[in-house]
Amino acid sequence: MSTPTPQMRALFCIGINQNFFDAAPDEAKAVWLACGELFNGIAELPGVTVLGNIDDDLSMVGPSTSWPWTCYILADVPDIQTVHAACNLLRTVVVGEGPYKLWKYAKIEARVGRELVVPPSLKKPA
Repeated sequence: MSTPTPQMRALFCIGINQNFFDAAPDEAKAVWLACGELFNGIAELPGVTVLGNIDDDLSMVGPSTSWPWTCYILADVPDIQTVHAACNLLRTVVVGEGPYKLWKYAKIEARVGRELVVPPSLKKPA
């Protein structure tokens, strides 16, 4: 009997750049709709379970060039190829009628690891 391969946990860190802030209202709306396509696209990848997300727009104002990011998605993923596919969505999601892809307006980085679990043997007895 084989033991199941543990899932990886990925934190997708998404930063909005200056191009979004320079965009006209209609273009910015199209970017927001493309972000929805990105978020749904990550959730719809095979084997992905989105655990939650955080929007840092109330305490992070302006473009994100590095940490802190604008928003985060925490997900369980089956493998590193799925993480790469999620990140690649910025290269393929078209904003509005085009010609630009989402990566003109945003960037993404992923941190990958495993769930941190305290072994029961280290917990205090009740």
